[in-house]
Amino acid sequence: MKEDRDLPVPKEVSADPNATEVLRAWVASGGLVCNLRPTTWENAGAWGIVLADVARHVANAVRDAGGETPPATLARIRELFNAELGDPTDTPTGYFPN
Repeated sequence: MKEDRDLPVPKEVSADPNATEVLRAWVASGGLVCNLRPTTWENAGAWGIVLADVARHVANAVRDAGGETPPATLARIRELFNAELGDPTDTPTGYFPN
């Protein structure tokens, strides 16, 4: 079993009694496995803001890990995001627990 299996909870989350987890994602059984809270916001379009914020965090982390610049990473993320939305390589399955 990998020792780095779970990511640590950020200190800002631990310090905020009102923090709510909205999305968790793993690579398991050869694919993406997610657990999410789809009703976090009344307007489902708010997930677009969340996904954009996540993309920016990824771009900064890639830079900090010695990779490409954030603009280059964001361009690649946008390219593959749009391609995947237009022609999915997989069909999401599963359910949302109560």
